[in-house]
Amino acid sequence: MKKSLLIVFLSTLLSGCFSTPAVKVSNICNLMDEEVSWYRAIKASEKKYGAPAHVQLAIIYQESNFASDAKPPREKLFGVVPWFRPTTAYGFAQAVDDTWEWYKLKTGNKDADRDDFDDAADFVGWYMTQSSKRSGVAMSDAYNQYLAYHEGHGGFNRESYRKKPWLIKIAKKVDGNAKRYKRQLKQCASALDSNRVWRFF
Repeated sequence: MKKSLLIVFLSTLLSGCFSTPAVKVSNICNLMDEEVSWYRAIKASEKKYGAPAHVQLAIIYQESNFASDAKPPREKLFGVVPWFRPTTAYGFAQAVDDTWEWYKLKTGNKDADRDDFDDAADFVGWYMTQSSKRSGVAMSDAYNQYLAYHEGHGGFNRESYRKKPWLIKIAKKVDGNAKRYKRQLKQCASALDSNRVWRFF
């Protein structure tokens, strides 16, 4: 009995270690100060791809609320019974299976995991460069970057978003968050840059 209780306890403890709960962000500086490794990852992606940190963070927040194991809610059969999920989106960046495989193939990051923030940040930065190349979206244009991220480059180029007023509303929200994060990061950048990842330990 004691052994089984210990196994349950350890399973619960470990599951908490490997998943990050969704968070509500009012000031991005506070989150980046708490999650120093996340800040390092987003800045590395910004330097590598030229994708502004505040735009990346706004996209990730919209997609998962910074939850590592986020998934789309299940659809309801007959409006009651939990059914299949609408897509294979998973993780911080909510990348679907096919797009994630495309990213791994093109970048050589074969061991990338969608529930790893470093990989998710690298993915978002990389995808933004694809949106710039394939759809002509400026890296600093959070509104259109999000639309291209959500619809895919083919859908964005066909302007599929014009038939989705709810998506336009969300893209405006992402744009607003990106602008707010930009202002906030300007105020705390020097403090965040002086943080060390190992201060947690």
